[in-house]
Amino acid sequence: MLTRDDLALCERLDCTFRQPNLLLRALTHRSYSTGHYERLEFLGDSILGAVIARHLFEAYPALNEGDLSRLRSNLVKEETLALLGQQMGLGRLLRLGEGERKSGGSQRVSILADAMEALFGAVFLDQGYPAAERVVLKLFVPYLAQIDVHTLGKDPKTLLQEYLQARRLPLPGYRIVAIQGQAHEQSFLVECAIPAKQLITQGQGGSRRNAEQQAAQAAYEQLIANS
Repeated sequence: MLTRDDLALCERLDCTFRQPNLLLRALTHRSYSTGHYERLEFLGDSILGAVIARHLFEAYPALNEGDLSRLRSNLVKEETLALLGQQMGLGRLLRLGEGERKSGGSQRVSILADAMEALFGAVFLDQGYPAAERVVLKLFVPYLAQIDVHTLGKDPKTLLQEYLQARRLPLPGYRIVAIQGQAHEQSFLVECAIPAKQLITQGQGGSRRNAEQQAAQAAYEQLIANS
């Protein structure tokens, strides 16, 4: 039997289940029952990938295959799914075992993401592909409208390099300013210098690469803010 919150979820998705048990299964973690969502999750993962791929192909004709793949990967990843699940209040609807519930499972990224995929699979089995596609796009299109599709998924060094190249400016230089800590627990302080912009930023991380990324991020943000 669906609860008032379950029905509110259906209303938000604009989807009335003909087989309510499919929705309940999509919201059931394996810690709660053997009738859990994992098989639905498997199905929903494929449906999500297909829907997003088609939408990106049609919505962004100027993007090449590499950019489309990068964008799709960042849209269907755990973090994005969990974020959408949190926005829907999905966590409070999940049926979890007592131990999983007490340990914060209702807000765990992996569980929220899996339940989202299971939800898509449930809609597909209940009403077919067009309905599943409609539900997926209802959630993802507004999210896409809020982000920059050209930068999503690119690391800070790449973004900074592309920014400078587009303006025919020399690439930044990176140098280690200091290394602190023991050999097994070092912290790197790195400087990113862009002489053409009279800009120097610093970043710190557990590896030289991470520190460079932090410094590049700081430089990129300053350039964008001042452009």
